[in-house]
Amino acid sequence: MTATTLDAKTALVVVDLQKGIVSLPTVHSADEVVERSARLAEAFRAKGLPVVLVRVTGGAPGRTENASSGGRPPADWADLAEGLGRQDGDIVVTKQVWGAFHGTDLDLQLRRHGVTGIVLTGIATSIGVENTARAAYEHGYNVTVATDAVTDMDAETHRNAVERIFPRLGETDTTDAIIKLLG
Repeated sequence: MTATTLDAKTALVVVDLQKGIVSLPTVHSADEVVERSARLAEAFRAKGLPVVLVRVTGGAPGRTENASSGGRPPADWADLAEGLGRQDGDIVVTKQVWGAFHGTDLDLQLRRHGVTGIVLTGIATSIGVENTARAAYEHGYNVTVATDAVTDMDAETHRNAVERIFPRLGETDTTDAIIKLLG
């Protein structure tokens, strides 16, 4: 196994750590995912590296066999999780679909900052995080996933993404190891 590396211009991309999603039942503690993501964000900010906070406010148009749970979500559903410690300099991206690149200015924002690599955290591993990782890879970014700062509602899909998908798209490591790499 090769050691994880980070590009000099790497951004942290935190996917869907918002009130309505962190309240869902997950395989691993959502509070721990938020706490680890916040630690990473603090470390990235300390190095002057971009922190991107992604939230979802809608759903993709088109047919789905999974019926909506009905009704409107609470007014604060898309509010970022308080534990993230959002700062004025953070980039906030609002998406309507699973991945953070489609239909947003995420790629433009990253390129403006000279970013060549991203570290991903968030919920859900097999949905927003995996789709964002795939698109980042397709856009030419070097992808690293903090495997202890992601979780899912389903253990098998989480395991599949962490063990099979993410290693094919880039590198994986722990929060502590990534913070150590930032120096």
